[in-house]
Formats: sequence, C-alpha cells, structure tokens
Amino acid sequence: MASVQAVQTMDSVDTAARTVESSPRPAVAALTGVTKRYGAMTALDGISLSLRPGEVLALLGPNGAGKSTSIRCLLGLIAPTSGTARVFGQDPRNASARARIGAMLQVARIPEAIKVKEHIDLFRSYYPQPLPVAEIVRIAGLEGIEDRQFGALSGGQKQRVLFGLAVAGDPDLIFLDEPTVGMDIEARRGLWAQIRALAARGKTVLLTTHYLEEADALAHRVVVLNKGRVVSEGTPAEIKSQASGALGRKIRCHTGLSDETLWSLDSVTAVARQGDVVTVTSVRAEAVVREMLRRDEGLANLEITSPALEDAFLEITKG
Repeated sequence: MASVQAVQTMDSVDTAARTVESSPRPAVAALTGVTKRYGAMTALDGISLSLRPGEVLALLGPNGAGKSTSIRCLLGLIAPTSGTARVFGQDPRNASARARIGAMLQVARIPEAIKVKEHIDLFRSYYPQPLPVAEIVRIAGLEGIEDRQFGALSGGQKQRVLFGLAVAGDPDLIFLDEPTVGMDIEARRGLWAQIRALAARGKTVLLTTHYLEEADALAHRVVVLNKGRVVSEGTPAEIKSQASGALGRKIRCHTGLSDETLWSLDSVTAVARQGDVVTVTSVRAEAVVREMLRRDEGLANLEITSPALEDAFLEITKG
C-alpha cells in the first residue's frame, strides 16, 4: 500500500501547490465578454479570461479555436466587435501599456540580413528601461551567435533570438506563442527554466503551445478554448481531474487475477497486459484497488495515475 499512498501524496502536494499559486490576485490583463466577428464568421464568442501577476497561463485549443485572436485583442492589434480588452487597466493600444509588453508570435518576421546583436540593440531601443545586452544573451542562450546574421541561424536558434527580443525590454507581461517549436530537448528545457524564472520575478506569461507536456510543466492555470468559447479553466491538475470522470484512472500492477476476473469488477472500462504488468482503467479506481487487494494478497508494484493533460484536452474539446 505504500506505493499507493506515495502516488496519492504526490498528487495532493501538486494540487495544493497549484492552488496556492493560482489564488485570486488583481488582473494584469483581461478580456471581458469579448466577441470578435469577421463577417459571418465568429472567431470569439463572448469569452472572458484574465492574467494575474507572476503566473504562467497556458491558452490551449485546437486550430481555429480563437487563441491567436485572443492574443491579438490583448496586444491591441485588433479591436473586439463587442466586449473589452484591458492591459494594466487600460486600452492595450496605449503607449504606456505597450511599453510593459513583450511578445514572441508565430507570425513574427524580422530582417534576416541583420545580425543577432543588432536586432537586440534595436529592440532594446523601443523600451524605456531595457535589460542589459549581456543579460538578454544569457536568458535566451545566445552566447556565440551574437555576430551571426539571423537568416543564417537554425530554426531553434531563431526561436531563441525571438525569445530574447520578447524579453529585451524587461516587460511585465510576455506573450509566448509556440515558443519552443524547432528546439531540441536541451534548448526546450532551458527555455522552460527561463519562463519559470520570469514568473518567479513577478512577470506574467501567456503561453500557447501544442506541446501539452509543456503546458503541464509550466502553467499555473490553463484556459481551454474551442470554437471561440472557453470550455474549461483551472490548474493542470483540475483540468485533468475533470477528465477523470469520463476517462477513468489507470491502475498498473502485478497481479495473479485473470482478465476475466478484472473485467467483472464494477466500473472497470479497460484491461490490458504488457508482459507481466496489467493495466486496469476505472472511473472508481480506489474501489477497484480495494477489491483487487481483497482478492489477491500477492498484488504488488501498485501505481494509480490520472489522465495526462493531453488526454484531458482531447476529451474536453472532442465534438
């Protein structure tokens, strides 16, 4: 039973930590009742969301869900058809608001013939109190490529440069749209560390990513969009918990019980074997485990896991 307690304890600690981090604080930025239409097409349908100081908010959704439109509204690049967008309590198009924002967008284009350090100098000039060049180079991992032209860089190196430009002005609110696309594992983990460091300094980060492992690892809160509406919101643990009722939890163990016996247990929805390890799926995992232990005193190596964020995302956005 020790292994079950360990898994449950780890889940409880993670949930408690996320809950503390996501406690209500004044909003840095917010969309309130925002609808955005392009002719007959509705990109956003009355959505409301907010970003708090010192948090990483992951904005997730399938293609066409409204993520990019939401970001463009918050950046002041487009105006809502109805509803309001506010950044630091004001219109995001105001110069004083923009001076506190940094953005790394998928659609970003910068001249390829200019050297990395020249791009950094240019972006620093846009802000009243930018970070030192050496600090930008360190944060973005640009050591050794400062004198190279942007167009000569690899895809991952270009992403690191764009990240460096997004933080060049020491902004309080940073938009990161698919920031780790094209990065290798080492570079991706390095950028994760820098995102965590930004949040620890009180910066607010809005993250969009198709790597749901990334959202699970970084986000204090997750907002899921589908068809222009908010369909789920909460900590990663809360989002996964929402899907547990539909998907069930997985019980992995070594047991002498037959597949027929396992299938006969109440609420079991799947049984699979790989070698000598059996995986049982149930929406009432604890009750199933108790019954398995009652029937098989030799049951060992027990582990109970909840759905991954990817599983929860697919369940929430299906249909």
